[in-house]
Amino acid sequence: MENRTSFFHLHLISDSTGETLISAGRAASVQFHASQPIEHVYPLIRNRKQLLPVLEAIDHSPGIVLYTIVDRELADFIDERCREMGVPCVNVLEPVMNVFQTYLGTASRRRVGAQHVMNADYFARIEALNFTMDHDDGQMQDDYNDADVVIIGISRTSKTPTSIYLANRGIKTANIPIIAGVPLPESLILATRPLIVGLVATTDRISQVRENRILGATTGFDRGGYTDRATISEELKYARSLCARHNWPIIDVTRRSIEETAAAIVALRPKLR
Repeated sequence: MENRTSFFHLHLISDSTGETLISAGRAASVQFHASQPIEHVYPLIRNRKQLLPVLEAIDHSPGIVLYTIVDRELADFIDERCREMGVPCVNVLEPVMNVFQTYLGTASRRRVGAQHVMNADYFARIEALNFTMDHDDGQMQDDYNDADVVIIGISRTSKTPTSIYLANRGIKTANIPIIAGVPLPESLILATRPLIVGLVATTDRISQVRENRILGATTGFDRGGYTDRATISEELKYARSLCARHNWPIIDVTRRSIEETAAAIVALRPKLR
């Protein structure tokens, strides 16, 4: 019998940006392969007037309701209306906050958007993102020792998106392409502060990604050499030899998401200090 994908409505109500809800909703829904969510995101819902049209939309397209609303009265109103409509709803943060309150022995402040306060950590993330964009793809090679992490790898090993993800966590990250016959910058070899990590993948995976890349009409571009498996195999061999020579750790990204690769890099940092 042919497998058919069904769809369901997933309503995400937040008094802040909705990022927490989106992550939670997708983490749960991806476990149900036969059902795909139709996401409805309602950010910055902070009073009943803003909430009423949201509840009307839920009544029109019933489904699962997830919310992060710290105002108790507003949260209770959502629960009440969802019960009346006969739709399931979950206050995603409430069980977590209850655990914190029980363990810490104190009530939460219930401050809307507290995770987005512009404190020192916030400005550290901005600084990290600026540094990372300035040092993308081998740019600005003189100050690698100011980086927290330097990622190296051949083309299409997800160096840039991994760098940006790390930067959003406040980690200043540079990335440098490995090109056969082109030596790495001396400033990288001499750097003592950053964690230097090599990214690799299988030959087939890199060839596939390169074939799907939009290359444009670059004059003289060798498309055949770029996607040729034998050539890619030699590039990977060269990259591995560079890392082995300098005792730099290697992460295989073939079956890893950007988030998983970043997590592996973060895990390496304390081990190598």
